[in-house]
Amino acid sequence: MYLHLGQDTVVRSDDIIGIFDIETASISAITREFLSHAQKQDEVINITTELPKAFIICRDSFSLQKKASKVYISQISSTTLLKRAVT
Repeated sequence: MYLHLGQDTVVRSDDIIGIFDIETASISAITREFLSHAQKQDEVINITTELPKAFIICRDSFSLQKKASKVYISQISSTTLLKRAVT
């Protein structure tokens, strides 16, 4: 199954590690550090030109590295994405 994240971006549901609300999750220093590290490693994919509402962490199934991941920044709320993923 696949999940549409917005702006013509689709990921496999099996590759999703987590879906997070960007406002509430970015309050934590650990989350900000994680996102900063992901940005430096070129693992962040911004798929919105609007105000970001959620970030989605996905396993990078095309990478040869065992723990590789991608972080997608989306304009769709985490609640909407979760509803789409469950149905």
